[in-house]
Amino acid sequence: MPITRRGLMGATMLAAGLRSLPAFAAPVDRGRIVDGRANWVEGRSPAAHAGQTFGMAWPRGRVPARQRWAVRDDAGRPLPAQSWVTATWPDGSVKWTAHALPADMAPGAAVMVGPGRASLPDAPVRVEERGDLIVIATGDRRWEIGRSGDALIRRATCGDRMVLRDAALVAELRQGSPEGPRLSLNGRIDRVTVEQRGPVRAVVKVEGYHVGGEQRALPFVVRLYAYAGSHGLRIVHSFVHDIDPARWFVSGIGLTTAVPMVAPLHDRHVRIALDDGAMLVEAVRPLTGLRRDPGEATRAAQIDGRATPPPSMMGKPVGDLLQRIPAWEEFSLAQFSAQGFTLRKRTGADHGWVDAGEGGRAPGFAYVGSPQGGAAIGARWFWQRHPGEIAVTNATGDDARLTLWLWSPRAGAMDLRSYRGVMGMEGYDAQNEGLAVTYEDYEPSWDSSAGIARTSELMLWAFDSTPPTERLQALAVIAADAPQLVADPAGLHAARVFGHWSLPDRSTPNRTAIEDQLVHLVDFYAGEVDRRHWYGFWNHGDVMHSYDSDRHQWRYDIGGFAWANSELSPDLWLWMQALRTGGGQAYRLAEAMTRHTGEVDVYHLGRFRGMGTRHGVQHFSDSSKQPRISNATYRRIYYYLTADERVGDLMRDLLTSDRTLETVEIGRKVPGGERSTLPAGMIEMSFGTVWCSLAAAWLTEWERTGDRRWRDRLIAGMDSIGRLTNGWIAGSAPYDLASGRFAGPGDAVSISHLNAVFGAVEINAELLQLLDVPRYRQAWLDYCRYYNVPRAVFEARFGPRKGSENLAEAHSRLTAFAAWAEADATLANRASAEFFAGRAGLGTRIDDPRRTLPGGIVEWPGISTNAASQWGLAAIENLALIPSAIDSGRLRS
Repeated sequence: MPITRRGLMGATMLAAGLRSLPAFAAPVDRGRIVDGRANWVEGRSPAAHAGQTFGMAWPRGRVPARQRWAVRDDAGRPLPAQSWVTATWPDGSVKWTAHALPADMAPGAAVMVGPGRASLPDAPVRVEERGDLIVIATGDRRWEIGRSGDALIRRATCGDRMVLRDAALVAELRQGSPEGPRLSLNGRIDRVTVEQRGPVRAVVKVEGYHVGGEQRALPFVVRLYAYAGSHGLRIVHSFVHDIDPARWFVSGIGLTTAVPMVAPLHDRHVRIALDDGAMLVEAVRPLTGLRRDPGEATRAAQIDGRATPPPSMMGKPVGDLLQRIPAWEEFSLAQFSAQGFTLRKRTGADHGWVDAGEGGRAPGFAYVGSPQGGAAIGARWFWQRHPGEIAVTNATGDDARLTLWLWSPRAGAMDLRSYRGVMGMEGYDAQNEGLAVTYEDYEPSWDSSAGIARTSELMLWAFDSTPPTERLQALAVIAADAPQLVADPAGLHAARVFGHWSLPDRSTPNRTAIEDQLVHLVDFYAGEVDRRHWYGFWNHGDVMHSYDSDRHQWRYDIGGFAWANSELSPDLWLWMQALRTGGGQAYRLAEAMTRHTGEVDVYHLGRFRGMGTRHGVQHFSDSSKQPRISNATYRRIYYYLTADERVGDLMRDLLTSDRTLETVEIGRKVPGGERSTLPAGMIEMSFGTVWCSLAAAWLTEWERTGDRRWRDRLIAGMDSIGRLTNGWIAGSAPYDLASGRFAGPGDAVSISHLNAVFGAVEINAELLQLLDVPRYRQAWLDYCRYYNVPRAVFEARFGPRKGSENLAEAHSRLTAFAAWAEADATLANRASAEFFAGRAGLGTRIDDPRRTLPGGIVEWPGISTNAASQWGLAAIENLALIPSAIDSGRLRS
């Protein structure tokens, strides 16, 4: 039957027929609100922190929209807090809240959140808007943010004293080649938005471009976070690489600020954090180690960062000969690899550098100032995202300059050109031959880096005097390894969020073996990140796809076997394990991966906007651009646990990304594929890798805003899939971009082993919990029941099976879902047998056969990130859905 716009738009919407309570929904709970608990990710209270924001989940129906919140420490004492709603259930009750605490608040091992009136901090954060200026006040510190110009922060004052000014973004390009002429750029502000106003937390969003010469490039979004009790601002810095990678090369990007210096040179202090907690403690003009002793009081004051005695009170002849002591104008710590940094200084631009030391992994922190005030800057993941540099310049002038280079101009330019040539693969036939041998889907010009992005986290502090070294060391730690509160697993589980998962349970032999294996897998990948040095500005946060046992090396240079780029959901596996365990290694791996995959592996502008790139040698090198990688399913857990605004932006950017598929056809190269001509505004769309990926963004936006347009779009897709003859078994169908409905008879049979392994299982668990669309529910349950059945059983129901039967072990959780939904013990036993059988070569044997080779290489024979991710998700979800069947199943060895 031909597809017509009239026939499509005339299809009946299901919304009017929705039942009031979905059959799979969490029960509406009108009972008493039970206090929620949040713990520190590392399991211990930090010595200091720069302010906290964390999320809490609440059962459906329990919390009214206007509920007020109080936060208490683990001894029951009230804590100053700011709270807001980040998501609601369909009935309008609160699903997720976020809570902010002041800096250095010491709540002990945990905090409790419950009904009550919030306490105010002693010095609340205030935001004032004055024409072209926004002022954030925290105690006696005032941060002046311009709405235009080049300076993010025009000045910061302590009382009536200015201690820093003109904090600005800086960048550098090279033209023509990585060694070409240099062009300096400065950040130019286009728009400023106040997103929160206190009393505990204020947030200002700044958007603009880097500008220099005739270039307007590298668009940025920077958020400035002020917390009560903090002397600093947290800065979340994002930029998009929007330039032609064959013509322009980014050779520097960072943040710089001027620090007024009125003190004599010997009272100007420089502090740079080194490895293992050490710190360079020096003055611009040093008075220690001289041939003549200026006196203990002078030496101690300079080392402590206090004003030294007047020259007349110094030991002779030092006080009379200060001008004969060299003054050091520049200091630099350069971290150009994850294994080492170099430290050097010089007296001026026309003089040689003097080596001051070297070491391993610097946290990325420096201070410059005097007894009259100063500034410090720090970066998270500094050494992990080399090549970075932290520099003090003009220390002998009226304004010292403190700069943190996220990419140092001294390191050589970024080279984001394609790693390969066309090699005769101009046409699809040759490209498919390349795919067959290297697993890389290549197509000329589809391997561009233009449009990828990177987000970095920094801290900038303003001080009215030089802090003690011990305090600066503590600040270096919290900048590099930001402490984080995270909702307690038991509370999250009780709230029934994020689908089906269970808390760790070692009460039976099978459960113990599975739990141990889940821990082993996370530990193995955490170790591989360090053993294999999966670091660098663009690489940090990702892991490799597959292993080469002949070379004893991951296949970093082999087509689609190199960087994982979210292939088969490692992000989701790590987040689900982090939910269960409350943090630790799984949380930190997942956090870094979320920062990477949502930025570097996704296009944020241009013709591929909203699409992600399939796994490859470079994060952008594969020509397969798909929503399965940009997938909001991989971001939403981090967003709700932390209320991170940048990740919220990334998910919101995906709401209309289906429009990109009008010009970016995913299946254009499929050999023998029949691509029928569709009416304008319609595309062929798969249900799992595409629709479910988009549905995650629509679901999140509906939860965050209550905007029913996105609920209705979900319902339209669900209802229309349910009306197809074969439902999910059809695999894909023509999709109307305007209405969000699928069309056509849907009588094909097309089974893809990929359709359910990019978050479709998990997002469907949530959709069926929230929306009762009976036809869709049945279509999904049919898919769950029939994917892994013997071919004869499948064909007796649907006819000849077309497509893959791979990943049977991973798809055991579909069988388990059907068993749970239908209370079918036979299905549950079948799911258990599928899980323990180890079919499809996933390779993650339950007996953890890791081995250590000479040189400290740790191998896991047969391992791939696909295997680890899908085994992990199948284990977690099967334990939740069919625990008794898992207990009675046969472990393989």
